[in-house]
Amino acid sequence: MIYRNSGNYFRPLVAGAETKVPLANGKFVTAINFDNAATTPPLHAVLQEISHFAPWYASVHRGRGYKSILTSELYERAREVVKGYVKADKSDVVIFTKNTTESINMLAYALSPGGKEQVVLSTDMEHLANDLPWRDKFTVDYVSLTRSGRLSVKDLEAKLKAYGGKVILVTVTGASNVTGYINPIAKVARLAHKYGAKILVDGAQWVPHTSVDMKPCSSPEHIDYLTFSAHKMYAPFGAGVLIGPQATFASNIPVYQGGGAVGLVSHEYIEWDDPPAKCEAGTPNMIGVLALITAIETLSKLNINDIHTYERGLIDYAIDGLRSIPGINLYSSRDGSEARVSLISFTMEGLHHSQIAEILSQEAGIAVRNGLFCAHPYVEKLLKLTKKEIKYYQTYDDKTIPGLVRMSFGIYNTYQEIDIFYKLLCHVARNRNYYARKYAYVLEPDRCGGKEQSEYLYC
Repeated sequence: MIYRNSGNYFRPLVAGAETKVPLANGKFVTAINFDNAATTPPLHAVLQEISHFAPWYASVHRGRGYKSILTSELYERAREVVKGYVKADKSDVVIFTKNTTESINMLAYALSPGGKEQVVLSTDMEHLANDLPWRDKFTVDYVSLTRSGRLSVKDLEAKLKAYGGKVILVTVTGASNVTGYINPIAKVARLAHKYGAKILVDGAQWVPHTSVDMKPCSSPEHIDYLTFSAHKMYAPFGAGVLIGPQATFASNIPVYQGGGAVGLVSHEYIEWDDPPAKCEAGTPNMIGVLALITAIETLSKLNINDIHTYERGLIDYAIDGLRSIPGINLYSSRDGSEARVSLISFTMEGLHHSQIAEILSQEAGIAVRNGLFCAHPYVEKLLKLTKKEIKYYQTYDDKTIPGLVRMSFGIYNTYQEIDIFYKLLCHVARNRNYYARKYAYVLEPDRCGGKEQSEYLYC
């Protein structure tokens, strides 16, 4: 593998990039975090802005004191920052939530009064957050995949036609958290609108890595609803976003009810506030929102297109290296023309995915994700598991569940880190029997009394 000097301008901007972690041999090394698709560390700018604002913090829309007015004005300005970042239509409202999962659940609840007569088209590649909330409220069908694991646009149109106008929503991930594929959102939007449906894009893996344009309501490529999370874009302080038409939320009783969501209330009558306030009961997470818009403004100054280009270089470099390692199976392709974000999933013959993750951590301080990534149906299809096999794993707790290993990059990762990863994985591939024995304990179901890994470290 060719060594490359990354010259990473972005790395000093991220907190914790040089933190030392212990290895199995007792030595300490600089941590290598290749698990950014799960969550990202904070930007220094975010921490500094929070520290600067903290003395001025007060309740949002809860008083006439100077600090409260200042906080409230900043909170409302944040909505415009978010809308500008994703080029939302001026008529859309921005609702602040905890994360993408809460945002999608909130939208599912708002659209649910029509019940099972309404059809929602999800896809076989969705995160569970964009699957489970729809199941108990609507008739749900799933758009299938191509052989390479991509979304089948052909099947999408066939299903839209087959349901004859009953589809109210097409809900699709902007970018997969398993393969990194960016879906053809503009094409999906045109098809959805052609057949009278709206479109929701789960932007959790999409918005942090590439330029997003929701387009005006008048455009056939308009994104009706968009969700994403701050903690995946260097602002891990509990904020999420749901963007959509005010009318969607105006007529329904909100899922969360209480102070801040109402006008005047008596025992006989409730006067609900207008959205988005109607959907934000309780004291808002001002610090989380401040962190989000600081991250947005920082990423905007850096130029999100430059970030995408840099991260694309990292993932292409990593895929080229992985391809050369014997026994590695990749679960997405390396095609210079494909649209993708900076993650890749793989397996290694002779080692369980949990063993690979443990080896990387204990031998080199490299953090990756392993398992099903909360996208169980997608991974099951990529692994070609049969219904019989899935039922078997659901029935027998003593069996290790199949899965993948995922590496995912952020702006602060470097080519040198990939070289360290590659060198270790090559060594493991040549000595996999040795490592299978050495890390056999990972597969023991009752290790440390059956406790989770986080508890295992302290028992």
